[in-house]
Amino acid sequence: AKGHGAKGDNIYEFQIEFLEPVEPNPVCRVTQRQLNITVQKKESNWWERLTKQEKRPLFLAPDFDRWLDESDAEMELKVKEEEKINKMKIESRVRKDPFKHLKKGYLIMYNLVQFLGFSWIFVNMTVRLFILGKSFYDTFHTIADMMYFCQTLALMEIMNSLIGLVRSPLIPTVVQVFGRNFILFVVLGSLEEMQNKPVVFFIFYFWSIFELFRYPYYMLSCIGIEWKPLTWLRYTAWIPLYPLGGLAEAVCIVQSMPIFSETGKFSLGLPNPLNVTIQFSFLLQIYLIALFLGLFVNVRHLYKQRKQHLRPKKRKMK
Repeated sequence: AKGHGAKGDNIYEFQIEFLEPVEPNPVCRVTQRQLNITVQKKESNWWERLTKQEKRPLFLAPDFDRWLDESDAEMELKVKEEEKINKMKIESRVRKDPFKHLKKGYLIMYNLVQFLGFSWIFVNMTVRLFILGKSFYDTFHTIADMMYFCQTLALMEIMNSLIGLVRSPLIPTVVQVFGRNFILFVVLGSLEEMQNKPVVFFIFYFWSIFELFRYPYYMLSCIGIEWKPLTWLRYTAWIPLYPLGGLAEAVCIVQSMPIFSETGKFSLGLPNPLNVTIQFSFLLQIYLIALFLGLFVNVRHLYKQRKQHLRPKKRKMK
């Protein structure tokens, strides 16, 4: 090493012949004050002295803050050995899942398929409206088949949460999946009069944008990859999209009520002598209240997730 001392610039070197073999590659760390070189023994046992020569070299000085006598060294080795044995016992108690890779492969494929499906919906709707200049009114007839596929496949998310394949809470998952499927299959799918309304475009568009960030985030999480911009979008994009999507669904429900009342579709007629018919539009009014309650449940859940994943990590005090 080169250094500057009382006698000016000098080159310093030293050699130590250790008592027993050591690891060939020491760990070096340079600080502003000193050079630290850590040499590891090949075998963790007690040495009577440091060097082969019995007399300690003059340039060596022991650090008594780190000094261990023979009994201390044996105790330290014993503690480390016990920690190693305890760790092995704990690992042996944990049952290895033989289907771990199969489950991971399934989750990756599921999220990939959903991402591709909603990407197709988003790109198709964007190109048709903003590039080709198509109207809002034919959205359902061009997009419905793919949306049917994606939302039917989304029922697997409830099953994944139910059997513990993923850690997503069950209630928010059920609220989202069944809420969307009710709008898609019952309200839009059963009423041709609703399929030509502009609100269909906004419902499908808000749904697809939200899933463009959610599914790739889960897919990368399956293989242990975290991309910070995607994480931020996953837990931030819902702030405008969820209320807008809920508002679009509420408008769809309100617009469908007169149609269900006129057609009497899905109305429930009670047997005589009551002779009373429960209009489906009345049930939609109840569902409208449940829609906003479900929106509150999901927003609350997403807000907690956002705080958990995006809050700044506290630095450890030295």
